[in-house]
Amino acid sequence: MFEHLTAQKPDGILMLMQMYREDTRTDKVDLGVGVYKDASGNTPVMRAIKAAEHKLWETQDTKTYVGLAGAPDFNDAMVKLVLGDAVPRTSVHSVATPGGTGAVRQAFELTRMSNPEARVFVSNPTWPNHLSILDYLGMEKVMYRYFDDETRGVDFDGMIADLKTAKKGDLILLHGCCHNPTGANLTGPQWDAVIEVLHDTGATPMIDIAYQGFGDGLDADAAATRAVAAAVPECLIAASCSKNFGIYRERTGILMLVANGTDKAVAQGTLNFLNRQNYSFPPDHGARLVTMILNDDALRADWMAELEEMRTGMLTLREQLAKELETRSGSNRFGFLAEHRGMFSRLGASSDLVEKMRTDSGIYMVGDSRMNIAGLNAQTVPILADAIVKAGA
Repeated sequence: MFEHLTAQKPDGILMLMQMYREDTRTDKVDLGVGVYKDASGNTPVMRAIKAAEHKLWETQDTKTYVGLAGAPDFNDAMVKLVLGDAVPRTSVHSVATPGGTGAVRQAFELTRMSNPEARVFVSNPTWPNHLSILDYLGMEKVMYRYFDDETRGVDFDGMIADLKTAKKGDLILLHGCCHNPTGANLTGPQWDAVIEVLHDTGATPMIDIAYQGFGDGLDADAAATRAVAAAVPECLIAASCSKNFGIYRERTGILMLVANGTDKAVAQGTLNFLNRQNYSFPPDHGARLVTMILNDDALRADWMAELEEMRTGMLTLREQLAKELETRSGSNRFGFLAEHRGMFSRLGASSDLVEKMRTDSGIYMVGDSRMNIAGLNAQTVPILADAIVKAGA
């Protein structure tokens, strides 16, 4: 039967990675792959993770399963990290997942179970895997306006107009902070307006928060998620530990369902059921490390300090790039790069210009001009600035 399989569309970022590896130029710059890198181009193991792993190696005495929802102390620690005191803990039902992607997939599955006719409103643009998973599940997508290629900011009027067409039973997918792929975020008053639309339409919000701590700080980055969760009767939250704990390969995430009017046993039982159907018991190694760090004062302090170094390092690169481009172009039209937050920014250049920068200057970024700011360092920022101006972006 397998002779009837058809080729799947290749992943554009994986193809870009392969092209980068095969490029023999010594001054090439990889801004495609979405992982954090330090100034030497490495994705380091954070100090607190290493310390927790050493302690775990010394003390762990079993590798048995931890339960369908994952370890309760992991769930408690992550709910506290993301939501703080915004909602009562008893209103939050949660399951550990294989990374943020696993949480997103489970959230969509839960939505489809609850309402097979649900439409999912998704920002234009968004993380490509959002769209891929929705297509695979056969769920209807409605793209809402988000990024303005002219201003390189949020098309907020267009966004609100599109969200007002949602109705009760629909899901509105929002990025909690550090919007991927644009880096353009909503302001506090704009989030208030989105909450008003949620009240008016009765649609259910889903927040994907994959970069908490990479934008303006741990609490500042969670502020919008907390405000939404506190303001609406129900919402979904998919959170990832890949970036802010640097444990990409450990696949550590969590799905939270905040619901006051739902039977608690039914809500938690349904989340457990979905885990059982998809992968049974979630992975625990990364979750165990996160729990140890969040519940140990010394480890947590060291983790927060290193995370802050990573965050401010990316801000410094953004400011340097904006300044270099202003010097070369004689214009402040690239000032948005210093205003964006997180690992990514979308340059607003055409795919032809992106290809020209790759061909002429060895600059590798995704075709829609998304670039990973964390792929830069002080030495490569001028190289990128020269390439952007030379290409006429």
